[in-house]
Amino acid sequence: MHRILLSALAALTLSTAAHAEATGKLVLYTSQPNEDAQKTVDAFMAANPGVTVDWVRDGTPKIMAKFRAELEAGAPQADVLLIADSVTMEGLKAEGLLMAHPDADISAYAPGIMDANKYWFATKLITTGIVYNTSAPVKPASYADLLAPEVTAACMMPSPLASGAATIHMVAVTGVPDLGWGFYETLAKQGALADGANGGVLKAVAGGEKLYGFLVDFLAIREAAKGAPIQFVFPTEGVSAVSEPVAILSNTTNPDAARAFVDFLISAPGQQLAADMGYLPAHPAITPPAGFPARDTIKILPFDAAQALADEAANKARFTEMFGG
Repeated sequence: MHRILLSALAALTLSTAAHAEATGKLVLYTSQPNEDAQKTVDAFMAANPGVTVDWVRDGTPKIMAKFRAELEAGAPQADVLLIADSVTMEGLKAEGLLMAHPDADISAYAPGIMDANKYWFATKLITTGIVYNTSAPVKPASYADLLAPEVTAACMMPSPLASGAATIHMVAVTGVPDLGWGFYETLAKQGALADGANGGVLKAVAGGEKLYGFLVDFLAIREAAKGAPIQFVFPTEGVSAVSEPVAILSNTTNPDAARAFVDFLISAPGQQLAADMGYLPAHPAITPPAGFPARDTIKILPFDAAQALADEAANKARFTEMFGG
């Protein structure tokens, strides 16, 4: 492990030298929380003192609406996007709105986490698994454990109509052979509630209104550490993962700085920054933050972003038919 980190740090040194000429202004559009965005920008500028980063933060739908309005007006402002999910990135890639970074070093990462053609790059893994109230009579270890009728009736999940992470979770879980769409159909028939985004699930399960749910890992682990009566479970079948990808926009006016920004985020120090913020790093050599199991014990379910983009409307329609709009 020590040797791997030294190699990664050496690679970063070479990368920093390669981007020594990167100067000027870089504009970042991001859906990161404000505090995380500021930490990210500060760390990058410390490593690249010739670059000044201006950033705009909002939820991914609003950030994309802003970007597209500027594009339509012929005056796009952003050089780099750092947003919630790879499905949105696949859409931009298909439209020719992203610039590839062929020299980006993704050799340390597992296949499927990064875009194979190097148009977008995972910066962390925000997984979705099971959360339960510690007073719950059943302590689930798998998705199958949620199918007992009394458990299902006390279960809540974020809706894929409101949450990108929930959409990815639905696609990943329905792709598990022993679960499939029948899993969601059973949840719907037995009274599971699908409503809103992750924050609502956290509030309901922590407050005891519901006893079980699907939730993103860092929310549950962070609140449990603060004393909330909840426990997060990485199910035996695996977890889905939102990778909060970064990509360079094809309209960038500062491609050198944009490439340096991507290289920083996927380097060992950039991944350590993600871990320090409380997220599961995508880089397998970086130790997860407190509250997470060892990285090699976490099973990530397969997810094809391009296929999910193609199937998005049909999948959401199917979900709506089961759970309502």
